[in-house]
Amino acid sequence: MIRKATLDDLDAISAIYDAIHDREEAGLAVIGWNRAIYPTRASGEASILAGDMYVLEEEGRVLAAAKINQKQEESYAQGAWTHGAADSEVLVLHTLVVHPEAAGRGIGTRFVAFYEECAARMACPHLRMDTNARNAAARALYRKLGYAEVSIVPCVFNGIAGVNLVLLEKTLPL
Repeated sequence: MIRKATLDDLDAISAIYDAIHDREEAGLAVIGWNRAIYPTRASGEASILAGDMYVLEEEGRVLAAAKINQKQEESYAQGAWTHGAADSEVLVLHTLVVHPEAAGRGIGTRFVAFYEECAARMACPHLRMDTNARNAAARALYRKLGYAEVSIVPCVFNGIAGVNLVLLEKTLPL
């Protein structure tokens, strides 16, 4: 089940962030995040309070989370998007995280399908997202799901310097 997150989910979301940071710090994953900067418990809480955080829950346990909204990151303005689109026609997926213990079970794919369903319900045909160029696993997943990489933009991303941000898009037939 995927649903809007509440403050009751904050501990679980924060635990996913911590587990991912742990793996990266141990050299078991390459994401390009920084535990002290992003994502953090505070950024998760801010997204919950903004009403745009969603969680995937199985058997009472939160296994994944992401923000879904129409807020394009500042660096998106540098993207070579295939389709020019009004902000009202764009839906963005931010910071999709899956607990490492649940990896390989199709949870990321299910979350992206939910995101696409949200876009269809909102009549937002243009889907956009980003990932760090270093995050090969995310890039492979999004490519498999039909997202095209349109640009790689050097930037400071969510306070993390030196990021090469991969901008991805997909257009839905509505």
